Amino acid sequence: MTISPGSPEEPVPAAEPPADDVAPAEDEAAPAAEAGPAAPSALTTDIVAGQGGVMTDEVGVVTGDLTLRTEVDGFDVTVRVQYKDADEWYTVTGAKAPVQDPRDADAIHAVAVGILNRPEG
Repeated sequence: MTISPGSPEEPVPAAEPPADDVAPAEDEAAPAAEAGPAAPSALTTDIVAGQGGVMTDEVGVVTGDLTLRTEVDGFDVTVRVQYKDADEWYTVTGAKAPVQDPRDADAIHAVAVGILNRPEG
């Protein structure tokens, strides 16, 4: 009795993969994974401080027409405020924190504006 290749009694050797399916050599760099959309470096909104104003680390309470800015530096977010059209920026007390995703700055800015913008007092 003769057993032909491919019969159940004899294993068939694996075929060589086509050249297109060959993994790249270790010294060939794979393209870097695309990062998600980058967070903006700063978001700004004009606000009017409510009763009691906005507490800052540098000068205490600021009141009136202000500009609120949420800054992103890597994985750190800081909310700052300035008198509208002034040069100096002040850090809002308690509004500096690390984040896991810099894109969270959009939500942080929206919450800060919602809390601090009180044009009716």
